[in-house]
Amino acid sequence: MRLLIAEDDAETAAFLGAELRVLGHEVVHAADGEAALAIALESAFDLLLLDRMLPALDGISVLRALRDAQVRTPVLMLTALGGIGDRVEGLDAGADDYLVKPFAIEELIARLHALGRRLQPDAAAMRLAVGDVTLDLLRREAVRGGRAILLQPREFALLEQLMRNAGRVVTRTMLLEHVWGFTFDPTTNIVESNLSRLRAKLNHGFDRDPIETVRGLGYRMLGDG
Repeated sequence: MRLLIAEDDAETAAFLGAELRVLGHEVVHAADGEAALAIALESAFDLLLLDRMLPALDGISVLRALRDAQVRTPVLMLTALGGIGDRVEGLDAGADDYLVKPFAIEELIARLHALGRRLQPDAAAMRLAVGDVTLDLLRREAVRGGRAILLQPREFALLEQLMRNAGRVVTRTMLLEHVWGFTFDPTTNIVESNLSRLRAKLNHGFDRDPIETVRGLGYRMLGDG
């Protein structure tokens, strides 16, 4: 698995990284919350080990920002705060599991592997394809015509919604609800601006735009033809 360890204590991070690499995992380390958030938004990971008490940006804030950005990477939160209220806050923010320090490395590894087994989806269900565009929902990768396309999380989420509803009109309100979580239609061009960036990346080097604007209704993802 590819793991991101967000831990400010250098000794703890080095120990965890060494133990996990021995087991064959690829490990990336972030020493503060801002770095962890930036890395998790830019790259795909199978699991995130997130310390709650991080400098620059605390673990709860990092986790909420990731979930707001539609990043669904499973998160095991590590913390010295073991009260019921602390655990509930972490889980409510989007953590998948919670481990209180100090912990045994054997338990951490067992919890990571359990998360990996429990949250491992069916491979076919995690791949969308419309025409020459494919999405790997597990690795968060977009490809068109064999060429990888680097998308920001909101752009990826927009494309995912359009592809899940291929051939059908997806309204602006539907996109606001599914991608941004708005249950109302605010006066903003957030959909249009993000779609413009998505189209620019998706269509670079191609003659056909697979996203059709249906005037007055919304947008529709088209296959070949």
